[in-house]
Amino acid sequence: MHDLRMVREHADTLREGMRRRGKLDSLGPVIERAQAVDAERRGIIQAVEERKASRNSISQEVGRRKKAGEDTDDLLSQSRNLGEEIARLEGELATLQAELTNAMLEIPNVTLADVPEGGEECNSVLREWGTPREKGSVKPHWEIGTRLGLVDFERGAKLSGSGFILYRGHGARLVRALMNMMLDLHTREHGYEELWVPVVVNRASMTVTGQLPKFEDDMYALGNDDLFLIPTAEVPVTNVYRDEIIGAGELPKGFVAYSPCFRREAGAAGKDTRGLLRVHEFDKVELVRYSTPESSEAELELLTGHAEEVLRLLELPYRVVLLSAGDTTFASAKTYDLEVFAPGVGAWLEVSSCSLFTDYQARRGNIRYRPPEGGKPRFVHTLNGSGLAFPRVMAALLEHFQNPDGTVTLPDALRPYVGADRLG
Repeated sequence: MHDLRMVREHADTLREGMRRRGKLDSLGPVIERAQAVDAERRGIIQAVEERKASRNSISQEVGRRKKAGEDTDDLLSQSRNLGEEIARLEGELATLQAELTNAMLEIPNVTLADVPEGGEECNSVLREWGTPREKGSVKPHWEIGTRLGLVDFERGAKLSGSGFILYRGHGARLVRALMNMMLDLHTREHGYEELWVPVVVNRASMTVTGQLPKFEDDMYALGNDDLFLIPTAEVPVTNVYRDEIIGAGELPKGFVAYSPCFRREAGAAGKDTRGLLRVHEFDKVELVRYSTPESSEAELELLTGHAEEVLRLLELPYRVVLLSAGDTTFASAKTYDLEVFAPGVGAWLEVSSCSLFTDYQARRGNIRYRPPEGGKPRFVHTLNGSGLAFPRVMAALLEHFQNPDGTVTLPDALRPYVGADRLG
């Protein structure tokens, strides 16, 4: 959420940010509505204060008259009328405040100046690592995975429906190996604190990270309890310090958590729906960082480097893509996507999005820190990134390391965790 001063004093900056995202036509009226509602709200606040001041003056005069033995009926009548008017105005004020909050929740973050404007076609490849394997006779991962007994798509669909995967044997072991390898790397080498988080969160938590209210239809909701299955561990981890003030000197903070993730939209009809490319439930190790505003851009580079190291250890060719403003997610101010090449499907697959949210999420969650030099608490800057998401990593592993005899060689970093040097 933006500071209300952005609407009052810097509306042109907001409009320019929405134009860069390609959303000015839809969000320009929202900004104007927020401005109008805020102006009306401030007018009513002033009217309430004036009437309360008048009522206080009348109360003092009533006290004086009573001491003097004078009649107070007219003053008491005025006081009652003012009380009724104050109650009416405060009711209007509550309605306007809700309308203003809803409008502010509709406005996405403003991207940083170095983020290119435009849509997906304006995304920029910043760097690449490794040499993508040519397709040749490489089979797609769903064929090799089924043949080796690693994944069972049919029985997964029987259990839960399309987009839910059953891993078996060494496939299940590979999921566990990826989790342990990534958690060990990020905790032992990169200094993250490991958390084990609930996979069910409340509405407030989902609102802080930006999933609600805009994307509620894409979430799996437990309607009777107003709870949600998490789409990513970002949600509970970012909310750990909601409504708290972090002490001076504690930043930056880094957290890592494994979780299953649930996304209704992931299996939507369209491209990339076969195999492990788009599923409703998947596993992921998530990185979250809190930082000061001054260091947050450097922290984004650091976090992205931590996610990249996983791919280098897995020996998977990858590239880093700076997303354009129109392709940057709702709450993010800047995002790098990490994409691995899967030769069996002949495509680059996104396995991580590393994002800086500036103070957008922290304002929603009232997450602040006390500056070491003292003074008023400030909002932290939040960051997160997948470190990494498993399904597409597994797809790339099965395709990139596939052998002519149908087996799959494992990279050295995974062998101790799987207990084998190849699958099949």
